Amino acid sequence: MSERQKSNDTLSPELIKILKIFVLISLGLVILLSFFNTKRANNSGDDMTFRMSSSSRLYFLNIKAIKYDRESRSDAGMALFRHGKREVSENIPLLDLVIILNSQKDEAYLYLEPGNIDWPLEIRASQGGKEQIFHFQNTNNSEFLDYVRKLQPWIIADANFEIKKDSAWSPIWSKPKEKEALKSIVEDYFRLIDERR
Repeated sequence: MSERQKSNDTLSPELIKILKIFVLISLGLVILLSFFNTKRANNSGDDMTFRMSSSSRLYFLNIKAIKYDRESRSDAGMALFRHGKREVSENIPLLDLVIILNSQKDEAYLYLEPGNIDWPLEIRASQGGKEQIFHFQNTNNSEFLDYVRKLQPWIIADANFEIKKDSAWSPIWSKPKEKEALKSIVEDYFRLIDERR
């Protein structure tokens, strides 16, 4: 009877040794891979959409901010950055993309700042026979970010942009330096919030 139990014994010493090795290797891999997990769950309840990391903020302020005109708003605790190559005019309708750094919350926002025109805005983008009209309202940070995301494919494609004022269309972002500035603003902003496009 004892010989029969040994022959049917499923946990032989060799099998136990293999199981120990497997368990140790599995635990070792789990521990090792946990050190390289850069994506962690955000259980804080905070909206991380506009959050900028210290490294991206420092990169922007030390390297990229040279291209921008800076306006400090101490009353709001924010700094506004307008690209130095933007068009400036007293009477032509304009639209500036402004990067806003909120140092109190470590957040960055984009704002569409109309010049010589009032809200709501109607923008027409056209390129290669395709055309699209965008209707924008003066709204919150999330909506402005959505507006820029809608415009971004057209910006990258070097589309022609026009803005409507009093039933007439006027070109915006039409000069090569303005197009370059627009692309730079979008790239710098998405780098600030660690969202590569």
